[in-house]
Amino acid sequence: MALTLLRGIRTPTLLRANFSLLCTTQRHPLAHFTTRAESVQTTEPKAVPKSIQQATKEAAEQKIQGFESVIGIETHVQLSTITKAFCSCPNNYGSQPNSTVCPTCMGHPGTLPVLNAKVVECAVKMSLALNCKISMTSKFDRKQYFYPDLPKGYQISQFDIPIAEKGYLDVDIPVEFGGGHRRFGVTRVHMEEDAGKLLHSESGSYSQVDLNRAGVPLLEIVSEPDMRSGIEAAEYGAEIQRLVRYLGVGNGNMDEGSLRCDVNVSVRPIGQSEFGTKVEIKNMNSFSAISRAIDYEISRQILLYKESQADQIVQETRLWDESSQKTFTMRKKEGLADYRYFPEPDLPEVVLTGEYIDEIRNLMPELPEAKRRRYENIGLSMQDVIFLANDDKVAHFFDSTLEHGTDAKLAANWIMGDITAYLKDEKLSIDESKLTPLELSEMIAYIKNGTISGKIAKEIVVDLIAKGGTVKSVIEEKDLVQIADPAAIEAMVDQVLTDNPKQLEQYRAGKTKLQGYFAGQVMKASKGKASPVLLNKILGEKLKGSC
Repeated sequence: MALTLLRGIRTPTLLRANFSLLCTTQRHPLAHFTTRAESVQTTEPKAVPKSIQQATKEAAEQKIQGFESVIGIETHVQLSTITKAFCSCPNNYGSQPNSTVCPTCMGHPGTLPVLNAKVVECAVKMSLALNCKISMTSKFDRKQYFYPDLPKGYQISQFDIPIAEKGYLDVDIPVEFGGGHRRFGVTRVHMEEDAGKLLHSESGSYSQVDLNRAGVPLLEIVSEPDMRSGIEAAEYGAEIQRLVRYLGVGNGNMDEGSLRCDVNVSVRPIGQSEFGTKVEIKNMNSFSAISRAIDYEISRQILLYKESQADQIVQETRLWDESSQKTFTMRKKEGLADYRYFPEPDLPEVVLTGEYIDEIRNLMPELPEAKRRRYENIGLSMQDVIFLANDDKVAHFFDSTLEHGTDAKLAANWIMGDITAYLKDEKLSIDESKLTPLELSEMIAYIKNGTISGKIAKEIVVDLIAKGGTVKSVIEEKDLVQIADPAAIEAMVDQVLTDNPKQLEQYRAGKTKLQGYFAGQVMKASKGKASPVLLNKILGEKLKGSC
């Protein structure tokens, strides 16, 4: 186990009664005071955002114009621990403002932080998933800076000796965006605490401070500058989110701020080895927004190059505005020297053992990349592979269905088609469905042996998702057994041809597409239960004989 000072005793949280209100800070009317990315208020988009496909096309065109982009991402992942990183306050999203705080996470003098062991475990899990080299001994540092939502005046982070470094992440680009496999380097993974949150008034004259988030554990994952387009960056971020959810270390919800991506973008003429001046972009709450923000920033920087104004590209932080689809200057970027890092004196080193790391590794689930390769090996298309492995719950349902001997492609088609469509309409996840993997496999078996048709199955699967039960019981209850008696189907075909003499004459005159009309009438008469194979065979013979 990790040989470090870890929390063993839960102490009651103090100062509850008087901190259920937002703390308010007045803004000086002349102060040039900018906000954190997550606190900027933007209006709803007034125009339909540019499609990712169009953004990808433009990025490719920009490369032809003689420039290439260089992109790196800093991803902050909130960990789903029961308590905060260095105190016993609950880690609950959505609590009343300033209700989950204590003297420790508010930085009161005389308080001491105690490291939450679960934070170390989550960090090791994520580091293994990112193929990183794990530091057997790492330490915490104080990152000094002033901001109204940082009550201590510093952030506990890791500077020169992070818990892990030198890893990589494998990503499959969706077929609709060109396809292909990419490997992006991971510079480091380190543990730190989150800051509070500022809520600004509509007038902009004052701000309110909610310190519930102060002290919530974070992992910061820093990529190498290996990405070259908005699509690649968005897919990298999406893969990080998949890992977070597969491992269960966090929920990865971008709308809650549980996963935040800050993107560094620069451009340079093709052939130039030195990097251009990088610009950081914040305030993106979806992977689509990441792609669009990057492609806009690439276009902006290339335009400045072409107009001989490259000196106007300065190292700064810019905000993505969804309504205008542009980035705007937020503040000049601080350098490392501004933070005055020094070792955290109140926390010991984090010392890991090989046995501790091996124990965590042995309990790791199958990760998205391994799952995708396994699905490829059983013959699924890349489109199927990416869809099924995208959500760990969907992948688990699919794998459980295969355990019953079901054909992989048929199971994939049903999950990706009718099941997903129904769940999307009802705003349900697959684990909230009452359909079980066993019953899906049973339904597919009934189709294959001719007991029911595919059309009947579409009716059955809706019942199973909404109400549960078994395929057999739904078939019996609704009398949905497929009619497979040739004599019965032949009688229905004869009746339909007799009832539609005009259409039969038209068929004989060469309008052969009417065969579909006759088939539809037979299916209507049989209430959808006639075997399609037998029906088409018998109908074809009858029509051929009538000519």
